[in-house]
Amino acid sequence: MAHQGQQAEDLALAHLQRQGLKFVARNYRCKGGEIDLIMQDGATLVFVEVRYRKSARFGGALESVTAVKQARIVHSASHYLARHRLNPSTRFDVVALEPGGESLRVQWVRDAFRP
Repeated sequence: MAHQGQQAEDLALAHLQRQGLKFVARNYRCKGGEIDLIMQDGATLVFVEVRYRKSARFGGALESVTAVKQARIVHSASHYLARHRLNPSTRFDVVALEPGGESLRVQWVRDAFRP
Protein backbone atom coordinates (compact mmCIF):
# COMPACT_ATOMS: atom_id res chain seq x y z
CA MET A 1 0.00 0.00 0.00
CA ALA A 2 2.83 2.40 0.83
CA HIS A 3 4.16 1.86 -2.69
CA GLN A 4 0.81 2.87 -4.22
CA GLY A 5 0.64 5.90 -1.95
CA GLN A 6 4.11 6.95 -3.09
CA GLN A 7 3.09 6.56 -6.74
CA ALA A 8 -0.09 8.56 -6.14
CA GLU A 9 1.95 11.38 -4.55
CA ASP A 10 4.40 11.30 -7.49
CA LEU A 11 1.49 11.66 -9.94
CA ALA A 12 -0.12 14.43 -7.89
CA LEU A 13 3.18 16.31 -7.60
CA ALA A 14 3.79 16.12 -11.35
CA HIS A 15 0.21 17.27 -12.06
CA LEU A 16 0.52 20.27 -9.73
CA GLN A 17 3.89 21.24 -11.16
CA ARG A 18 2.42 21.14 -14.67
CA GLN A 19 -0.19 23.60 -13.39
CA GLY A 20 2.56 26.00 -12.30
CA LEU A 21 2.84 25.23 -8.58
CA LYS A 22 6.32 25.00 -7.06
CA PHE A 23 7.42 22.14 -4.81
CA VAL A 24 8.23 23.07 -1.19
CA ALA A 25 8.12 19.87 0.90
CA ARG A 26 6.79 16.32 0.96
CA ASN A 27 5.49 14.12 3.78
CA TYR A 28 5.81 16.73 6.53
CA ARG A 29 5.12 14.91 9.80
CA CYS A 30 4.48 16.13 13.29
CA LYS A 31 2.79 14.64 16.32
CA GLY A 32 -0.86 14.37 15.37
CA GLY A 33 -0.67 14.46 11.60
CA GLU A 34 1.04 14.59 8.24
CA ILE A 35 0.87 16.69 5.09
CA ASP A 36 1.48 14.86 1.83
CA LEU A 37 2.68 17.83 -0.24
CA ILE A 38 3.41 21.48 0.45
CA MET A 39 3.43 23.62 -2.67
CA GLN A 40 3.79 27.31 -3.52
CA ASP A 41 1.12 28.88 -5.74
CA GLY A 42 2.23 32.48 -6.25
CA ALA A 43 2.20 34.06 -2.77
CA THR A 44 0.03 31.26 -1.36
CA LEU A 45 1.41 28.26 0.51
CA VAL A 46 -0.72 25.24 -0.40
CA PHE A 47 -1.11 22.18 1.84
CA VAL A 48 -2.12 19.23 -0.32
CA GLU A 49 -3.77 15.99 0.73
CA VAL A 50 -3.32 13.23 -1.85
CA ARG A 51 -5.97 10.48 -1.83
CA TYR A 52 -5.89 7.31 -3.88
CA ARG A 53 -8.67 4.75 -4.18
CA LYS A 54 -8.55 1.54 -6.21
CA SER A 55 -12.34 1.56 -6.37
CA ALA A 56 -15.29 3.62 -5.17
CA ARG A 57 -16.78 0.64 -3.33
CA PHE A 58 -16.16 2.27 0.06
CA GLY A 59 -16.59 5.84 -1.16
CA GLY A 60 -14.46 7.83 -3.54
CA ALA A 61 -11.10 9.41 -2.85
CA LEU A 62 -12.58 12.87 -2.21
CA GLU A 63 -15.14 11.53 0.26
CA SER A 64 -12.31 9.91 2.25
CA VAL A 65 -11.08 13.32 3.43
CA THR A 66 -13.25 13.36 6.55
CA ALA A 67 -13.63 16.16 9.10
CA VAL A 68 -11.18 14.30 11.38
CA LYS A 69 -8.63 14.04 8.56
CA GLN A 70 -9.11 17.73 7.75
CA ALA A 71 -8.48 18.65 11.40
CA ARG A 72 -5.22 16.65 11.37
CA ILE A 73 -4.08 18.39 8.19
CA VAL A 74 -4.89 21.83 9.62
CA HIS A 75 -3.02 20.92 12.84
CA SER A 76 0.03 19.80 10.84
CA ALA A 77 -0.09 22.95 8.69
CA SER A 78 -0.17 25.15 11.81
CA HIS A 79 2.81 23.21 13.18
CA TYR A 80 4.73 23.69 9.91
CA LEU A 81 4.02 27.42 9.81
CA ALA A 82 5.04 27.91 13.46
CA ARG A 83 8.18 25.80 13.09
CA HIS A 84 9.32 27.77 10.05
CA ARG A 85 8.05 31.11 11.40
CA LEU A 86 5.91 31.74 8.35
CA ASN A 87 2.69 33.71 7.98
CA PRO A 88 1.71 33.50 4.29
CA SER A 89 -1.75 33.18 2.86
CA THR A 90 -2.60 29.49 2.85
CA ARG A 91 -4.91 27.09 1.08
CA PHE A 92 -5.90 23.46 1.56
CA ASP A 93 -6.21 21.42 -1.63
CA VAL A 94 -7.01 17.78 -2.30
CA VAL A 95 -5.74 15.75 -5.24
CA ALA A 96 -7.87 12.63 -5.70
CA LEU A 97 -6.72 9.77 -7.90
CA GLU A 98 -9.12 7.03 -8.98
CA PRO A 99 -9.21 4.47 -11.78
CA GLY A 100 -10.53 5.99 -15.00
CA GLY A 101 -10.35 3.56 -17.87
CA GLU A 102 -6.78 2.67 -18.82
CA SER A 103 -5.16 5.18 -16.46
CA LEU A 104 -5.75 7.07 -13.24
CA ARG A 105 -8.12 10.01 -13.25
CA VAL A 106 -6.66 13.02 -11.43
CA GLN A 107 -9.06 15.45 -9.79
CA TRP A 108 -7.52 18.57 -8.23
CA VAL A 109 -9.81 20.43 -5.85
CA ARG A 110 -8.47 23.87 -4.93
CA ASP A 111 -9.53 25.27 -1.58
CA ALA A 112 -11.15 21.92 -0.75
CA PHE A 113 -11.77 22.90 2.87
CA ARG A 114 -11.08 25.71 5.31
CA PRO A 115 -9.86 25.59 8.90
